[in-house]
Amino acid sequence: MKKTCYLLPVLALAFLYSCNDEEFMPDQKPQAEMHSRIVNVTNHDGRPFSTGTSPYSKFTAGPGGGVMMQGFYWDVPDGGNWWNTVKGKLTDWSNAGIGAVWLPPASKAQNGAYSMGYDPTDYYDFGNYSQNGSTETRFGSRAELEALITKAHTENMQVYADIVINHNSGGQSEYNPYAGSNTWTNFSGVASGKFPRSYHDFYKNAYGNNDEGAFGGFPDLCHANPYVQDWLWKRDDSVAKYYKNIMKFDGWRFDYVKGFGAWVVNAWNSSVGGFSVGELWDSNVNTLESWANNANSSVFDFAAYYKMDEAFDNGNLNLLNDDMMWKRNPYKAVTFVANHDTDIIYNKMPAYAYILTHEGYPTIFYRDYEEWLNKEKLNNLIWIHNNKATGTTSILYTDNDEYIARRNGYNGNPGLVVYINTSSSWQERWIQTNWANQQIKDFTGSSTWYPTTQADKWVKIQCAPNSYSIWSLNQ
Repeated sequence: MKKTCYLLPVLALAFLYSCNDEEFMPDQKPQAEMHSRIVNVTNHDGRPFSTGTSPYSKFTAGPGGGVMMQGFYWDVPDGGNWWNTVKGKLTDWSNAGIGAVWLPPASKAQNGAYSMGYDPTDYYDFGNYSQNGSTETRFGSRAELEALITKAHTENMQVYADIVINHNSGGQSEYNPYAGSNTWTNFSGVASGKFPRSYHDFYKNAYGNNDEGAFGGFPDLCHANPYVQDWLWKRDDSVAKYYKNIMKFDGWRFDYVKGFGAWVVNAWNSSVGGFSVGELWDSNVNTLESWANNANSSVFDFAAYYKMDEAFDNGNLNLLNDDMMWKRNPYKAVTFVANHDTDIIYNKMPAYAYILTHEGYPTIFYRDYEEWLNKEKLNNLIWIHNNKATGTTSILYTDNDEYIARRNGYNGNPGLVVYINTSSSWQERWIQTNWANQQIKDFTGSSTWYPTTQADKWVKIQCAPNSYSIWSLNQ
């Protein structure tokens, strides 16, 4: 796992809103630079992907309308205090402009107090039943989880549950006539008494030998069985409705959706609503788009993830011209730089500058925000996302170590221009903005220029080495 640390001094955020009476007046643009190409990468209606009007304002989060925090990492400290840890950070996260938090699987799993939750046993045990060696989960008690969710809603944040419905673990052995042997599929004794299961509810069974995929040798839930459908999303006390109506979760992150049909997520979403994103671990944008459409769900943009790794770590920003899910449908693309399963991007700050200025629903990884990266710089990017990153996207210029793109603005919001420079020296470019005869500034505070755009909307901007600058109207 690569851990990137940034030790450069940070300019005070107040600098971002300072005024400068001196305008930087660039020389007339040379004809040789007039050819900087403009590529419109989306043809959507320009609806905003962010809200908020003042620094660190609170707002109503939603798909593409805010920033999501992944509120955990793999092997967070055990001992039952994680819900309290997250609860204690919610006010600061909300004040920074984060509108939703994604929690780890919240129910009791096979390894009890030591499990990260991805081996679920009893979907209705949130740390309030004594089974699998403990009462509390690794993260805490049900009361502590409910207090976290209540606090998040008080802070005007949404809470997304991690839903693991491909497989189960922790059942007792029973004879399975379809397998011709014993299988660990007897969940008749779950402490909550809800969703008791037997071999009839797992492959192999009367509905077939397998579905789209199994995971790790765990018993593979059979979603074709009406009994399983009833308990997962149809009944009034189904898992989906219990999580939504009783526990008050606002949305869903579906684990390992390669393991079952997209129709399962579609049916779940149709039954209970709420935000939805699937973990479809595939870099093929056609596969991502097809699943998202069939599931009626957002999907993590693994196409963008792998392109960012190649671009920012291997020095070829031209790769950011390639196809990604956010370019296909930004309203169904959840972008990210790292998560609990994968952390391959080393040069992370340019990657965060990329996802927090572009279309899609950006996710921040807990350890990046709280431990590894510069929180003030991330807060600055969150503010820029929520206040400036609106409208469609046009790529203005790319080469191996420079990337410039424009958000075209929406409904009075002027949008922005982002300049990413991975070279070892300052760079300058003439680019065409949407603004005529207007003073602009770098909202990161990296550049001290205050240029005025020309009547034809062209202007020269700059970017520091191994950094990024983000330009918009000086207002």
